[in-house]
Amino acid sequence: MGELVVFYLLAGIAIATALAMVITRNAVHSALFLVLNLTVVAVFYLLLGAPFVAMVQIAVYAGAVMVLFLFVIMMLGAERVEGATGLRWQAPLAGGLGAALVGGALFAFLRTSASRTPAGNLPFPLGDPATIGERLLTTYGLPFEITSILLLIAMVGVVVLARDSRSEGK
Repeated sequence: MGELVVFYLLAGIAIATALAMVITRNAVHSALFLVLNLTVVAVFYLLLGAPFVAMVQIAVYAGAVMVLFLFVIMMLGAERVEGATGLRWQAPLAGGLGAALVGGALFAFLRTSASRTPAGNLPFPLGDPATIGERLLTTYGLPFEITSILLLIAMVGVVVLARDSRSEGK
């Protein structure tokens, strides 16, 4: 019962920090909310009995990647979003997609039976570094590489967009 209370408390914090990350206008504050969100996700991994994955989550994502993002944000001077103009259809589309996501999550949550295998009785050790490394480099090698390429493209896109906005102001 105690784990369930901790789970719901952490779920509320995760949702609140994710919403704050999206809503805030200051890019540095947004990145710091993301760090807090990633830390909460690491605690979820601890609750699932995967301490290695939790520490990797904190070291790699909340540590190294977010330090890099903060460095890029501050170096480019893109701390504040000034009068960002969007298309009229973006807000309704985002609201509809968000509602669909929440509806799908609720459907999956309500449909899941309580007789499922608990996280502690998985057929493989969830937090075992050897198993994680083997699966990461064999089964999930392509998604891992695609994710790294997407992160690189996102960083290059931020640099290009910030550079274009600075050159327009001159």
